[in-house]
Amino acid sequence: MANEVVIFITTGSKEEAQTIARILVDEKLIACANITAAVQSIFRWQGKVCDEKEALMIVKSVKANVSSIVTRVKEIHSYDVPEIIALPIIDGSEDYLRWLRNECA
Repeated sequence: MANEVVIFITTGSKEEAQTIARILVDEKLIACANITAAVQSIFRWQGKVCDEKEALMIVKSVKANVSSIVTRVKEIHSYDVPEIIALPIIDGSEDYLRWLRNECA
């Protein structure tokens, strides 16, 4: 399997996540995105500890699209350095994974 990936992307709002998800689906870069609107993120940015409310996108795609997804998200994201982390899917429902691959074709 290992050609399928899950990508985590945080955004400043649910609305921004929805916009990014729709663009990525329309462009067939991803099969789908789940959006969790209430995530608390604590991190250091420019020497300061920040405590922010964000939205989290859980995106499903294929490894071949990761570079294009990173490029596209950076073009449309409001953050200077958006979180975009891809993890391999090591196993799962073959029916779902087949659908995922077909949607990203």
